[in-house]
Amino acid sequence: MLTFVTMKFNNVKYILTDIEGTTTSVKFVYDELFPYFLENIDRLEDLKSNKVVQEAFKAAVHLANKLESRRLKSVPEIIATLKRWCEEDKKITPLKTVQGVIWEQGYQSGEIKGHVYPEVKGEIEKWISKGIKLGIFSSGSVAAQKLLFGNSVQGDLTPFFQNYFDTKTGGKKEVETYKTISEIVNLEPQTILFLSDIVDELDSAQNAGMQTCQLVRPGTEKKWDKAVSDFTEIIVE
Repeated sequence: MLTFVTMKFNNVKYILTDIEGTTTSVKFVYDELFPYFLENIDRLEDLKSNKVVQEAFKAAVHLANKLESRRLKSVPEIIATLKRWCEEDKKITPLKTVQGVIWEQGYQSGEIKGHVYPEVKGEIEKWISKGIKLGIFSSGSVAAQKLLFGNSVQGDLTPFFQNYFDTKTGGKKEVETYKTISEIVNLEPQTILFLSDIVDELDSAQNAGMQTCQLVRPGTEKKWDKAVSDFTEIIVE
């Protein structure tokens, strides 16, 4: 059994955190969010006049042609493709967009409550009290991120975060994306601490100059030199 010790990080002005496997259980995403989307995906037929859905459909048509050489000619074909992409866990922006639209209905009805690990709220409050700013970076759309934290089991956590980033900013495994985020928040990369459970993401952030720490939640293996089991083990100054 792995034993974790506290990890200290100096000169931290900003903490950028992943969601899935970091603030939130992977099981929540795969056992609740994805099934809810797949069970309710046909609602997109009734939402095809929604501007957000229309733009996502247009992007899906473009990507299907570009990535799969397939020409989608009808709404049912688009929906079927989005369904398949979800089942394949594709990190594709139009999919993430329509997932957010469907999940919004679930959050508003109370059918879904965003999972957040028990210690998260208390620890981010401590970080904020030290003058540290916080941001989210997830492959899920910004809209979906705000829904999860705005309707979490610990209440509305959205006021704690200054920024939300998704795949529109860039890929999570691309060094340039983390450089872009540093520029957007107007801070030197070395003053930003990135938290994630995924080594490839941590590697890219580190190569961009950020400080990094792996969260080893249940189901995750320790594969990074600086790793903790939860937020209480992160010491920032």
